[in-house]
This record gives sequence, structure tokens and C-alpha cells, in this order.
Amino acid sequence: MEYRRAFIPGGSFFFTLVTDKRRPLFHDGKNVGTLREAFRNVKIKRPFDIDAIVIMPDHLHCIWTLPPGDEDFSTRWRLIKTWFTKHCRGDLYVLSEEARRQAIWQPRFWEHVLRDQNDFNRHVEYIHYNPVKHGYVIAAREWPYSSFHRYADAGIYPADWGGGGMDSKGIGRE
Repeated sequence: MEYRRAFIPGGSFFFTLVTDKRRPLFHDGKNVGTLREAFRNVKIKRPFDIDAIVIMPDHLHCIWTLPPGDEDFSTRWRLIKTWFTKHCRGDLYVLSEEARRQAIWQPRFWEHVLRDQNDFNRHVEYIHYNPVKHGYVIAAREWPYSSFHRYADAGIYPADWGGGGMDSKGIGRE
């Protein structure tokens, strides 16, 4: 079966990218910084908006909106993955020399065309709740590598959205 990607000029897309063998490369903040730099570098020549993002230890989810008339998200992902790979090879989180020579990313990525505002909103919530779902934190606000903070600062979410009555340290909220 041949997979066909949906190319919609100026569209909004939900993406999932996974590290090779689900290695927790982004457990190290330095690698997260390198990934952010890869995004910044590619956005200079091929602009796009990152509407929401979460970087987990072994994968990431994000929503992009492309400029009007532009449908080429595949090249952007290739450039981001390549830039990250070239710039982090020597520093990867607790990896042996042999592991550094292996692939960093799974070969492909998964995308979903966001059909309407409701679909967009559901995927933003999925992104922001992901660290809670995986058990890394008790509340979305505790995960540092997420656009949740931008949404909360803008008043789109209350600061306690996506969490229980206690934070990950067992301290009750006021």
C-alpha cells in the first residue's frame, strides 16, 4: 500500500515525529535546545507558524499552519531533522559512540490535516495534555517543553488546566 500525504496550501496540520527506537533524546534539555534551534533555522528560509507543540523525551507533537499558497511541510521536516542530526551528533544524551552513529529519527512522520476549528482545538488539547497522559507530570503546566505556557499566559487556558489537585511534588494547589 502506498501512503499518500495530503497537501493543502496554507493548511494547518497536526504532526507526530518519533525518535529512532524511541530513544529518550529529549530528556536532555541541551537536545531540546538544539531542536528549537533547528526549527528557528528552517523557519528563516521556509516560514510557517507553530500553533502548538510539545516535546516529549522520545517524540514530539505539533501543529503548523503554512503560509498561503504553500503546501510543502515535507521539505521543512526533512530540513529540521537533518539540521538537528548534524548539530547534535557529538552531544547526544548518554549515548555510546556506536549509538551516535545510528539513526536519530524514525524515517517518516505522521500528519493529519486539521479540518476545522473544532478539530484544531481538540489537537491543541491533545498536545498540551500529552505529558500528563504519559505520566511525566500531574498537570500540563509542569512540563517545560510545551506551548501550554503560551496559551495559559494568553488566557486561553487557566493555569491549572489539564491537572489534578496536586502537582508532581505532591503539593496541593491553592
